[in-house]
Formats: sequence, C-alpha cells, structure tokens
Amino acid sequence: MTNLDKLITGFSTALGIEPSRVTDDLSYNAIAEWDSTAHMILIAQLEGDFQLMLDTDDIIDMSSFSQAKTILAKYEVDFS
Repeated sequence: MTNLDKLITGFSTALGIEPSRVTDDLSYNAIAEWDSTAHMILIAQLEGDFQLMLDTDDIIDMSSFSQAKTILAKYEVDFS
C-alpha cells in the first residue's frame, strides 16, 4: 500500500465515508462527516497510520485532504 493509499484509507476510516469521496477538494466542514470531533479522530488515525506525532499548528492547519499531504510531507511522508 502506498502512502497515498494509506492516507485515503485513513480519511475514509476516520470520517466514515467511502474512499471515492476522498479527493484533493475534500475540506473541513465541507461535508457533515468532517466536524470537530471527526477532525480529532482523523488526527489520531493519521498519527497511528504514519507513526508520527503532529504538532498543534499542523493539527489546526489540516483543513483539507490536499493540506494533509502537504503537512505530512513535512514529516518526511512521501506521496510521489
């Protein structure tokens, strides 16, 4: 499984949505499933999946699927 697949699966699992709904356009509060509670579940999911600890600024800044890729790249997660 690639890191991109892992990220899509993490979003899908944490938000309880189909993987096909996880696109670069997916953003916080754009869908009912991604509220503040789901955001914290998502953060825990991604930290576990990628074995890292996100800092507070990154948790707050993670406002879209696209932004999640950018933030995780700072932690040396490769999506190429």
